[in-house]
Amino acid sequence: MTVRRIVPNLTVADPVADAPFWTGLLGLETPMDMGWVVNHRAADAVQVQLISRDATAPEDSRVSVEVEDVDAVHAQAVAAGYEIVHPLTDEPWGVRRFFVRTPQGVVVNVLAHR
Repeated sequence: MTVRRIVPNLTVADPVADAPFWTGLLGLETPMDMGWVVNHRAADAVQVQLISRDATAPEDSRVSVEVEDVDAVHAQAVAAGYEIVHPLTDEPWGVRRFFVRTPQGVVVNVLAHR
């Protein structure tokens, strides 16, 4: 398995309202703004996402991990007996993802871009 990037997901009331902090003060760019989730980055590997409430999942994730083969990671998670919080899904914004809960209860969004 190859991890391409790991991005913290910060829960906020209004992701757009914090844009001047991340883009103005810290100089990040905003490659993705869907209202409920806004991604700010300095490079592909240096990113932060602000999320008000996930649009399709029953719970919010605390971190997003982009992998090379999301289907293989999903199969490994199921085989290991981890709780799948959100099923493997092709989302309308171009990612295939699932949510899995760690043994300590952290919800992780595992994804690959299509």
